[in-house]
Amino acid sequence: MISIVNVAKSYGKHKVLQDIHLEVPKGHVYALIGPSGAGKSTLIRAINALESIQQGEIVVDGLQVHHKTTDINKVRANIGFVFQSFNLYPHLTALENVSIAPVKVKKVNREEAEAKAKSLLSSLGLGEKISSYPGQLSGGQQQRVAIARALAMDPKVMLFDEPTSALDPEMVKEVLDAIRHLAATGMTMVVVTHEMGFAKEICNNIVFMAEGKIVEVAPPDQFFSNPQSDRARDFLSKVLEH
Repeated sequence: MISIVNVAKSYGKHKVLQDIHLEVPKGHVYALIGPSGAGKSTLIRAINALESIQQGEIVVDGLQVHHKTTDINKVRANIGFVFQSFNLYPHLTALENVSIAPVKVKKVNREEAEAKAKSLLSSLGLGEKISSYPGQLSGGQQQRVAIARALAMDPKVMLFDEPTSALDPEMVKEVLDAIRHLAATGMTMVVVTHEMGFAKEICNNIVFMAEGKIVEVAPPDQFFSNPQSDRARDFLSKVLEH
């Protein structure tokens, strides 16, 4: 579903991504983990062209994301993106936040879009919050609205950029539960996360990054019990000690 080949990106002399190769099969969940500054967020944002690349190619469901002839709106219509900081429209209700893109982008009938939005919000435990504005919602509720908004476009891929890092600890579980539910439906997902237990539980593979490179890709049991690289061992010893 996602193919990343020989991707590189620099800011001046600073290499943010170096020689990135990764294949994510349909229906699989991959976690991107690693220290701050490793390039995780840059890589996940490059998958739907929120970041440019200077070398290589990224293909999502057969479309070359960064090719100059590619209609990027067509690509993004199939990729749901959930940000660290929610990015909801503050002047729209939860229902309006979720239904606006299908109406504006996919030209879906408003009644149909709102019916689907209500269903999505209810499935994420927000059925009583459809008329609430973001400022009236907790962080965990806002992030679940953001997940519903992404799902309203019927994406083939979901990308999460540290979806719980802006949340209070007690709100983390409700967002992770929503992502668990998505994983159970067979959605293809890439998740940048610091939640190691969550990554171990639901992911098919752990992608460990450091200094702009993919250092190691392995199933969770193998990665957490027997990491192959010194860099991963050092990272895990610090995380597990913490």
